[in-house]
Amino acid sequence: MSDLPEGLHQFIAAAGWGDAAIEPIPGDASFRRYFRLRRDDMTAMLMYAPPPEEDTKPFLNVAAWLTANGMRGPSIFAHDAEAGWVLTEDFGNERMKEWIEANPAGEHGAYSSAIAAIGRLHRLSPGPFPAYDMAVCQREAGLFTEWFCRVAGIEVDEAGFVAAWDEAMAPVIAEQQPGVTVLRDYHAENIMMLGPSADGTGEQGLIDFQDALVGHPAYDLVSLLQDARRDVSPELEQAMLEQYVAEMQPDWDVAASYAVLGAQRNAKIVGIFTRLSERDGKPRYLSMIPRVWEAMERDLAHPALAPVARWFDANVPAAVRAAKGDVFG
Repeated sequence: MSDLPEGLHQFIAAAGWGDAAIEPIPGDASFRRYFRLRRDDMTAMLMYAPPPEEDTKPFLNVAAWLTANGMRGPSIFAHDAEAGWVLTEDFGNERMKEWIEANPAGEHGAYSSAIAAIGRLHRLSPGPFPAYDMAVCQREAGLFTEWFCRVAGIEVDEAGFVAAWDEAMAPVIAEQQPGVTVLRDYHAENIMMLGPSADGTGEQGLIDFQDALVGHPAYDLVSLLQDARRDVSPELEQAMLEQYVAEMQPDWDVAASYAVLGAQRNAKIVGIFTRLSERDGKPRYLSMIPRVWEAMERDLAHPALAPVARWFDANVPAAVRAAKGDVFG
């Protein structure tokens, strides 16, 4: 294969996999590339995260913490952090999203297992990761005005946007002490089904967790249940929230914090998907914006989002909202 990254053969040879067959597999929205190595009846997953665009150290740190604390991240076989190479356990191809498409009767069980995993994570003391503080929340929400509003040709009150989020987020930030480990991209494309039973229950593996922070317990609930990449019915969303509440007995305002973090995350995703199209030449993400927008509108209806909802009413034209952000043609 002529398009393999330079240094691949040297790295896998040093890791003891020099005689393996190399199969490129689809990547994600980042600069990372992935390969499956096959040797006899064994496989491994090779990730190439080229510096300076990518940094493998956070992935390695979070993977080590998850494993040490009984969570199911992949085992690390070898790595060269400076060059961007990581060789890990292969979780296979059965992502939760595609598994449910092939086994729709197992949807409830698969989500129930994913909620149980969040519960286990939230019972742990938070990991040694940076804080998901107001500055991070504002920077992420700001992707909406920076990318979506600009590309859509909408003139907006950016200072008012920041002030609205300061007001809405303040109670949520106050609730997240000492916080929990937040994986940040915990959704059906980043949950691997490791030998599930017919009803969807069973062991699941975690991937794409390198951006973990210490933040609010509601964030990964939103990430899972307001999934940008697949429809989660309101009934399933509510049932899974009720399962979490029953298991964890949280002492924070579940409905309010879930809505605030849902709106913040969904505003961020609309901005990111616009950036992926405009800057990175990946327009396929635009088709997901209406789903994300619809979830964001539901979140904005909660009274805890009143200042942000007023900003949207004043700044985002009704036609854009009616089109669910689908303004790119």
